[in-house]
Amino acid sequence: MIEIKRKLKNFGPLEVLVLSSLTYVVLMLLWTASTRSEVLQKANDIKSNHKSVVDFINGEVNICSSNEESLTSWGEKCNSVWTSDKIVSYILSNMNLKNPYSINKPLIQTSQDPRIQAEGKAGQSTDRGIIFVSQNNFESEPGSEWVVGTCVKSPCVAAGNNELVSVYR
Repeated sequence: MIEIKRKLKNFGPLEVLVLSSLTYVVLMLLWTASTRSEVLQKANDIKSNHKSVVDFINGEVNICSSNEESLTSWGEKCNSVWTSDKIVSYILSNMNLKNPYSINKPLIQTSQDPRIQAEGKAGQSTDRGIIFVSQNNFESEPGSEWVVGTCVKSPCVAAGNNELVSVYR
């Protein structure tokens, strides 16, 4: 008993700081290890949503390239300019995509520059799981580009934490 009192008497602020730092590091390692699989699952769900949107648009491009006189799934002529808002509305209404982060915003949105939105550049923050598409309409000329991007996990600007794809007609 006297031995313990003597050791506690020599226990100063530096020892308290070292012990609390060690406890903090161990707790953070345990927390990170326990939530890792959940974070990976959410990232995979977002990547799957992004891939579904890109595959859908590429599918429409392929269908329309073989029959330019037909209509797209959202009702526009294949050989005309495709309206971004109509494409987004169709995807929201007809594709069962869910944001694993439960953000109360539409899962797919138009943006002036989807690259900036997906990466969170220039001091802009972005919502994880939201798919951003070009606000500009998808022109009918061959080689027209339409960008689709999303932030997978924070920080969005870090390598591998965002998905960016260009779709061409």
